[in-house]
Amino acid sequence: MKRREFIALLGGAAAWPLAARAQQSAMPVIGFIRTTSPDDSAKLVEAFRRGLGEVGYIEGRNVVIEYRYAQGQIDRLPALATDLVMRRVAVLAATGGTVSARATKAATTTIPVVFTTGDDPVKAGLVASLSRPGGNLTGVSLFGARLGAKRLALLHELVPAAATIAILLNPKNPDSEDEAKDVQEAARTLGVQILVLNAGTENEIDAAFTKLVEQRVGALMLGADTFFTSQHTRLATLSTYLRIPTADTVREFADAGGLVSCGASLAGVYRQAGVYAGRILKGDKPSDLPVQLPTAFELVINLKTAKTLGLEVPVQLQQLADEVIE
Repeated sequence: MKRREFIALLGGAAAWPLAARAQQSAMPVIGFIRTTSPDDSAKLVEAFRRGLGEVGYIEGRNVVIEYRYAQGQIDRLPALATDLVMRRVAVLAATGGTVSARATKAATTTIPVVFTTGDDPVKAGLVASLSRPGGNLTGVSLFGARLGAKRLALLHELVPAAATIAILLNPKNPDSEDEAKDVQEAARTLGVQILVLNAGTENEIDAAFTKLVEQRVGALMLGADTFFTSQHTRLATLSTYLRIPTADTVREFADAGGLVSCGASLAGVYRQAGVYAGRILKGDKPSDLPVQLPTAFELVINLKTAKTLGLEVPVQLQQLADEVIE
């Protein structure tokens, strides 16, 4: 090989890593914020990536995702959002509830934000309307907090003798107060008493269950909250061990041994959030993308747990369920 050709070859080889770095830096960056930890978010992150893939974006190939987790410490969210804004990401995915969306809304008025929330985003002040969000935010709402009356009715049907039904709420969640009001209003119609308990940490969950046993509460419903979702296995185990019939918002609770769940598919919500993030990268404006609502709700009954608790699940209710775990 001639000397000139050899030098040219060396020059080209040296340029390869530089070209690779340049290509990566040219990729759009999505900032992904979540209130909990990476461990309990893995399946939801995968669903988000799946949604991105539906519109042509594959992480590491033509898009970069910067992840930030608050590890359950909600007061960290503003700093995490500000950090991603300073990095000038192309889109912010604010996941894990209204608190995450509010933190990103406060951090930027220009970077597009796709949120996931369990409450009414209009009432929460995130968007102007569902059909025309306005501003730089749009996203997906589970409306889980608004299904509290439905979960209460389910528990009442499964445990008709329960004179008192407790609801466990996270006091750090700004939507909890409204959820409690909805449930108490529904309870008056059903003729049952509501005991409101609060828990925002694992120790407080243990204390709440101790109180449930001491007061011989007939059943428990879990509030729509990301922290409780991250604790679904612990909550399912405690409720079954202590023989407390319990209803949750996510099917993962029933899968883990809880009695019943009723709510939107979390994986479906995060997939749609990924689709929206991809569409924004392609040029769509958040203000033109209507807030998406669940098109279906999953009712999952764990029949094995019902038998353990000594409950008879009405055949009609089993027929209505999307899945009965035996």
